[in-house]
Amino acid sequence: MGMFADYRRLIRAGTSLARHDVVLPGEYQSRLPLPARIAGGVLRIFGGGAKGRPGERLAHALERLGPAYIKLGQFLATRPDVFGSEVAGDLARLKDKLPPFPMKQARAALAAEFGAAEAARLFPGLGEPVAAASLAQVHRMALPDGDRAVKILRPGIERQLTLELSAMRRAARTIEGVSTESRRLKPVAFTETIANAMLRETDLRLEAGGADEMREIYEKTGFFRVPKVDWERTGKRVMTAEWIEGIPLTAPGVLDQPGIDRKRLANDITQGFLASAIHHGVFHADMHEGNAILTPEGTIALVDFGIIGRIGIIERRFLAEILWGFLKRDYMRIAQVHFEAGYVPPSQSVGDFAQALRSIGEPLFGRPAEEVSMGRVLLQLFDYTHTFGMALRPELVLLQKTMVQVEGVARTIDPSHNIWNASEPVIEGWMRRNFGPEGAARFISENVREVTNRLKRLPEVMDRFEKSLEAEPAPPPPRERFAPWWGWFGLVIALAATAAWIVQELA
Repeated sequence: MGMFADYRRLIRAGTSLARHDVVLPGEYQSRLPLPARIAGGVLRIFGGGAKGRPGERLAHALERLGPAYIKLGQFLATRPDVFGSEVAGDLARLKDKLPPFPMKQARAALAAEFGAAEAARLFPGLGEPVAAASLAQVHRMALPDGDRAVKILRPGIERQLTLELSAMRRAARTIEGVSTESRRLKPVAFTETIANAMLRETDLRLEAGGADEMREIYEKTGFFRVPKVDWERTGKRVMTAEWIEGIPLTAPGVLDQPGIDRKRLANDITQGFLASAIHHGVFHADMHEGNAILTPEGTIALVDFGIIGRIGIIERRFLAEILWGFLKRDYMRIAQVHFEAGYVPPSQSVGDFAQALRSIGEPLFGRPAEEVSMGRVLLQLFDYTHTFGMALRPELVLLQKTMVQVEGVARTIDPSHNIWNASEPVIEGWMRRNFGPEGAARFISENVREVTNRLKRLPEVMDRFEKSLEAEPAPPPPRERFAPWWGWFGLVIALAATAAWIVQELA
């Protein structure tokens, strides 16, 4: 039954896409073979005359299909190499807004989470919803020690997401199974990344943990304000945090108020994101204007930590060295980093890839700040994925998506924002800390500590090894004709096995 249910949902999605003239769109009529042109014409008869660019129509179709498809569209916006920059730009403006569900259901959700009596005590002054999206809605609540923002999941959203994601996974497996070309883009891994991110959003305890972690980071860096979590009023389907006074950056005219330092705010957006991603390996992975609030003090507060991105030290080094390489016009080093990270197959030429990178980086220098776009660099870098056999890296999908969002928000605040100039002090600090004398000293210290900890276990490891030798039966005697050299050969094998066993035990 699961398979038929998946295909039924995929047919529903396909029908919606056809009605919005997304399947075989008329704009690409001249590029399609005759059978596809005929099929596209038939679909457009039932499409009702959909208006707008292909990307706009796709965004409208995904909005109608629900939360899973809205999130899918937001991720697809990071793949201009597949859909083109215009479609990716339209998808980046997807609206995740729905009518709120009734207060009766909101109070029932609180009672189900905390119990009726406890919910009445904890949420005495729950107000009407002030914002509603596809996964949850937010209420304002007044308390004696300050107002709270109460986020409540939509009823039944977990089941809805599970069913839609099951259909998406089946579609991805089908595409990867029948299309050899698609395997380079890894649709199954891409879909799994999206699915994991969405399912984590349905456990608001995880969002609360992410918000608390980001609050600690930004208290150190000072770039953003993050609301404090009210843990007593937080559960799996309900999250409560302090209310942040301010105006979302989506509000008309919010940045035209007197005394707003647009240049500083734009720099804070860029540097705050890079500082958390590169220095700490964690970042807010949904940094659009709706999740950024301008406070009365003229600073930016971030909300909605449903998606937290994490990258390991290899990816952090990759990101820092790529950006640093473009800043210093060291294209050979950028190419080498791609090969060292395994992002470009070793069969390709490092020199040829460096030459391609030069064609991306050199046009940036000497141009006006508003034309120096990190998003454009990413787009052109993606354009070379096919040429050099680069595969999609699922662990970088969130990072790519957020970098595009960050630049968009910073440019909304300050159209003349130069993201490269803003990035330089953060990246330079990380490079100095990790590759300069300070980094070398820390590397030596960490390795000495690691070796010391492992050596402490050596007596225990040797005891276990000795017992394992005693437990093994004696090997049969070798044939006499091998006597002149068999003993030496056996000794070498025994020593190698002993060394390998000890290393494995110490690992």
